[in-house]
Amino acid sequence: MKAHIVTIFPDFFRGPLEYGITRRAQEMGLAEIQVHDLREFTHDRHRTVDDRPFGGGEGMVLKPEPLFECLESLGIEPRERRLAERMRQSVVLLSAQGQRFTQAVATELALLDRIVFVCGRYEGVDERVAEFLADRELSIGDYVLSGGEIAAAVIVEAVMRLLPGAVGNEASTQQESFTIEKSNNEAKLNSDAKLKSPRGADSTCGSNGLLDYPHYTRPAEFRGMVVPEALMSGNHEEIRRWRRQRSLEKTLRNRPDLLEGAALSEEDNKFLAGIRNARTNVHN
Repeated sequence: MKAHIVTIFPDFFRGPLEYGITRRAQEMGLAEIQVHDLREFTHDRHRTVDDRPFGGGEGMVLKPEPLFECLESLGIEPRERRLAERMRQSVVLLSAQGQRFTQAVATELALLDRIVFVCGRYEGVDERVAEFLADRELSIGDYVLSGGEIAAAVIVEAVMRLLPGAVGNEASTQQESFTIEKSNNEAKLNSDAKLKSPRGADSTCGSNGLLDYPHYTRPAEFRGMVVPEALMSGNHEEIRRWRRQRSLEKTLRNRPDLLEGAALSEEDNKFLAGIRNARTNVHN
């Protein structure tokens, strides 16, 4: 995969791109990441990349000319051709107005051959960039940052770790929170039954799009705090059930919205109903 980051602060990425899995993916030849200084594509003495918006208003807006010239220099095909021919390329505009970035989107991006991340700044970017150049706008959350640099670093990290070979144990990416299975080109949560396999405890590692279950390691007892008995039992079915219930419990507590679209078994729904009833009784 080739990833390009367009920014007015190229030095920002000297840290995020040089550590961890992102560095590993580059050293292994799985990814090539290049950072481009938007000011290199200006033609005036002051290297101007922004201007006041038509109609008035506070703040400045990134101009379209340097952004279009930058992407043209990279050989990125026009948006209409990319979409019409279903090219494995994407131009991503980082914007507070964008679609929320999720693990499902990270999985989609990891399948591409080339991605360009355009880091917005100031009050935003000339709308012609979003309308005619980018094929998607992404936001990493419902809050406002000063620019898209941090968002780009977050998305690059999430995508790089999904490239085959980037993570030493690829199975570990399947047990994390929000992990989903692709089926018929649509993101679909695994059912509880699909988690079961002859490998026993290892088959309990899927998150099914829910928050991950708790993890424990040695020592089994630390300062009076002990590892749950279920995990010490050696009973694969008991371990599976315990992990599933803790995942459901944590999701209900911290991210109940994830349960709305989750594929829940009868056992799951019964467990959740029990928790909700217990809460109701406490409040009453």
